[in-house]
Amino acid sequence: MALLDKSNKQDVKRYDHFVRNSKFRSVTQDRLWSEVKDDWGNEHVYLEKNGEIVAALSILIKRLPGGFSVLYAPRGPVCDVSDIELVEELLKEADVVAKKNKAIMLKFDPEVSYSDELYNLYKNNGFSLISKDDDQDKLIQPRLNMILYLEDHDEESIMMKFSKRCRSSIRGSARRGVEVRYSRSDEDIEILHNAYMTMAARNKISTRSVEYFKQIRDSFGENCRIYIATHEDDILAAGLTINYYGKLYFLYAGSTNIKRNLNPNHLMNYEMIKWGIETGAEQYDFGGVFELSNNDGLYMFKKSFCDKDEPAQYIGEINKVYKPFMYNVLESVVPKIQNLRKKISRR
Repeated sequence: MALLDKSNKQDVKRYDHFVRNSKFRSVTQDRLWSEVKDDWGNEHVYLEKNGEIVAALSILIKRLPGGFSVLYAPRGPVCDVSDIELVEELLKEADVVAKKNKAIMLKFDPEVSYSDELYNLYKNNGFSLISKDDDQDKLIQPRLNMILYLEDHDEESIMMKFSKRCRSSIRGSARRGVEVRYSRSDEDIEILHNAYMTMAARNKISTRSVEYFKQIRDSFGENCRIYIATHEDDILAAGLTINYYGKLYFLYAGSTNIKRNLNPNHLMNYEMIKWGIETGAEQYDFGGVFELSNNDGLYMFKKSFCDKDEPAQYIGEINKVYKPFMYNVLESVVPKIQNLRKKISRR
């Protein structure tokens, strides 16, 4: 059984090297991400052929009442998911984790585009899917993602991929005196969190603690930056990004209610994008959107940068079910409770 021995430094180093150099890599499949999610348990399994690691899966373990659990591999596995035999062989390595933790299911949502062929491949092999024709509120992460591709661009040419209005907002923000800095200091994490909480209150969304942001910074070190946009003595916006081995992730951000007309978020994101270009990153991942609608402000903001790149439409969630009855209860009852809480919070 290829269950990572986290006390074996050589095994950990070998595992990390595979995950970080795979073309199927994702920041949330990195072992360090499980350190960030310290309120979940975690295990890491991998598959070897001819002495080489060929597939890996970082699993988060959510404890439930009665000793049961849900296993979740965010944006996993780290392998070609169209190779169903490889994936099933890898998932067999996770069976011991499932048994030990009385898992109801193992959920994974790879960064791979939807196709009828891929959907049917998993459906016909006994997996349960939540995909493009299902209730999107059931998804842990949005299926639609906005990605700006950076390859073969410098900081000038990349702007031609932005919408005309976006370019104007960036230049206007700089011209009117908005400045952007970055650091990893506790002070700037506090500033980020304050801006983030202001934004969350404005948009009525759930939030993370300041300790959570510090954990990301501590886990990813030099690959994590906190960007702050200011004008004169005023804090306007802040964001957190991770530069993950060629993939830049825009993870968290917030803005105050001060001088929003100066478009600080546009200039701040451009500075983050420039960091990606400087380090040879392939892409800048703006994260998910819930719908491709011109009436959705989040989508329109991200679309203004990704004007020449089509939104990524992923397969969604794929579930290996261990306890069918309890799985059906979770999938039918929990979303209703979540929606009820959302309605109550908006009152």
